[in-house]
Amino acid sequence: MRRVRAYIGLGANVGDARRTLAEAVAALSALPRARVRGVSRLYRTKPVGVTDVTFLGYPDGRLVPSIELRRDISRVIRRVRPQRVVGQSPARNFERMYASHPDHLAAGEATMDAVYPDARNEFAHPELMGEGLAPWTVPEMYLATAGTADVFVDITETFDRKLDALRCHVTQMTDVEGLDARIRGWNVANAQLGGLPEGTLAETYLRVDTE
Repeated sequence: MRRVRAYIGLGANVGDARRTLAEAVAALSALPRARVRGVSRLYRTKPVGVTDVTFLGYPDGRLVPSIELRRDISRVIRRVRPQRVVGQSPARNFERMYASHPDHLAAGEATMDAVYPDARNEFAHPELMGEGLAPWTVPEMYLATAGTADVFVDITETFDRKLDALRCHVTQMTDVEGLDARIRGWNVANAQLGGLPEGTLAETYLRVDTE
């Protein structure tokens, strides 16, 4: 009997979405000769208006900056052709370990390697050329949690949307009630660090020239 691997996208927008999706996965598992090998986390994108999300399919908690991950990120860069890539700093922050989850560090390292040199190098991942994806040079990166910052972005008008998006990350938000005060405090401190007017909320990044 021939085995077929399938990747199935499930969505729900009525009633209890989490329960509906769980029931759908259970129904798939109960199908004759079907085996569910993995399930991604629940994602909701509406609060920030995202319309295009690319899932690379790497398991949570086991990410490493492999050549395969670099290739897959390079594929997206060559397809999208961005002017800026926003990513996690690959440097461990010893003063704030919360910002240094191994998955985040691995994603940051692989993303930087994809921006330079992979995505712009026609000899890196030659299979991408075979897919019709020409090299692309990203002019700059914005790195989060880099320990230092030189870019301060005013998010005062979009702060509520940021909270809405965070609340949708249901597997990670254990203190939803205290979320507003905690995140607001961080963003106020960011704005003060950047010398922005009182009452401003800000995100901070380290800009890296990658041309």
